Amino acid sequence: MRLLDLFCGAGGASVGYARAGFSVVGVDIHPQPNYPFEFVQMNALSCDYEYLDQFDIIHASPPCQQYSIGSAVARKNGKQYPDLVHPTRRLLVATGKPYIMENVRPAPVRPDICLDGTMFDLGVIRPRVFETNIPGIPTYPCPSLIEGSVIEGDYVTVAGNGGTGLKTRAAWSQAMGIHWMSRRELREAIPPAYTRWIGQEALLILEAGTDLHCVRHAVAASNPRVLPVPKTGIAVPIRLPGF
Repeated sequence: MRLLDLFCGAGGASVGYARAGFSVVGVDIHPQPNYPFEFVQMNALSCDYEYLDQFDIIHASPPCQQYSIGSAVARKNGKQYPDLVHPTRRLLVATGKPYIMENVRPAPVRPDICLDGTMFDLGVIRPRVFETNIPGIPTYPCPSLIEGSVIEGDYVTVAGNGGTGLKTRAAWSQAMGIHWMSRRELREAIPPAYTRWIGQEALLILEAGTDLHCVRHAVAASNPRVLPVPKTGIAVPIRLPGF
């Protein structure tokens, strides 16, 4: 099945989906010389529906600076970033295709799936939320209890300048499970393990022929639907099957 990765960057999400079994094409407004698959340089929000209709499923990771903790100081000092989550959702819903949209936790993305590096034995925590209209994908809340910490050296923070030179890039690459990106690209990426797991689950559902008249989620931007936390209480670190 063919998957389109909008706002693909250097391909962290794309590689995960490819490892899950999808044929992947990436779209980004900026040149991506390290992107490992077929690449189209264009504004993701300018894709016409005839082009989008070529794909079985669409992933999108709109830039997160409007919501991320890392850009909070810049926003406080007056720097403005575009809100790309809401127009991206409108595009995805309008296609009628199965879709997945990823972003940081403060963003107005429905937390249908919440993953972090502790679930995959990675060297980063890096929580991310995923909104999807694909029925049947298991949902997980991000752990509220993490074993270890960045301060104690158990995890690496992949953000900012992060120290200097090749040593930092090597540490970041190992922690993220990404070997082909520059330091700048690593800062913007998500670990392929996340989308490999999501892709495997999605592929099982799509290949099973599940009725995918995708639910048109009418979600107000100011009031995204929040899935209930399981009644077992506080979410604890888990290891997802196969990793």
